[in-house]
Amino acid sequence: EYSVQLTFREQWLDERLKFNDVGGRLKYLTLTEANRVWMPDLFFSNEKEGHFHNIIMPNVYIRIFPFGSVLYSIRISLTLACPMNLKLYPLDRQVCSLRMANGWTTDDLVFLWKEGDPVQVVKNLHLPRFTLEKFLTDYCNSKTNTGEYSCLKVDLLFKREFSYYLIQIYIPCCMLVIVSWVSFWLDQGAVPARVSLGVTTLLTMATQTSGINASLPPVSYTKAIDVWTGVCLTFVFGALLEFALVNYASRSDLHRENMKKKRRELEQASLDAASDLLDTDSNATFAMKPLVRHPGDPLALEKLRQCEVHMQPPKRPNCCRSWLSKFPTRYANHNYHISSLFKLSFSFL
Repeated sequence: EYSVQLTFREQWLDERLKFNDVGGRLKYLTLTEANRVWMPDLFFSNEKEGHFHNIIMPNVYIRIFPFGSVLYSIRISLTLACPMNLKLYPLDRQVCSLRMANGWTTDDLVFLWKEGDPVQVVKNLHLPRFTLEKFLTDYCNSKTNTGEYSCLKVDLLFKREFSYYLIQIYIPCCMLVIVSWVSFWLDQGAVPARVSLGVTTLLTMATQTSGINASLPPVSYTKAIDVWTGVCLTFVFGALLEFALVNYASRSDLHRENMKKKRRELEQASLDAASDLLDTDSNATFAMKPLVRHPGDPLALEKLRQCEVHMQPPKRPNCCRSWLSKFPTRYANHNYHISSLFKLSFSFL
């Protein structure tokens, strides 16, 4: 809806009101009471609310000219319905109409626009969030079962001012996304700082989105501002998810290094124990097995089977399993590249 304050004028011919102008000395008669003459039953078809102005005196007058022409002028304030398409909000243009209809058929009454300049707009018109680009006059006659009814309309083309939304919506959203990137430069071990920063920016972005939608009527389609806030929310959530993956990768690397260290310690301990055993039993004698075995010897068959097992072709490694096993180390090593990818992707928006 939109509100407008206007001075409405209409003129018609009523031959019953003709009078003598006394040789041209009497130009017109002025009345202040509209109920003294017949008037067309005009109404604004898309009106939601309206009122007249009565301070200091009623803002209305009627002029009757000698040849029977009647000029009616009144100052009124109206609140009119204006269906809007918000798919491109806040980069949209809206067309709002002012419709004037009546209850008489065209056989009795016909509305016509005045030739020349029927609609006049003040030059210093200022709207807080819109700019009036142009206006058009047209007819909107309607046909029903009872006949055809005359109708006039004025189409007002409004362009929404983008500077307000740039300061109130777009710049704060960009700042929140950039603040969420600060966690990329924090140490991986600073878990409380990175988690609190990610959660705070995520909640702030969600509050900003809900505040934007609260000032708009609920619609069933997606608006341009919904796409923008959704992308910003995705980047903020992605920064928080990136920290979770990096933290998991770093802990996996640390666990792997600890396991390798323990394995090396166990191997070193076993080697030390074996060397000590050799030193204590250096004087002991061992039974030597013969170098040549007979074909029927069971030990030779056992060695043959062992050789057959060792000669089998090696199994082909699984690529997916190999990549997943190396994922933590790779992800931790490419943390810088992932953060750079975030920044480049957002800059292209």
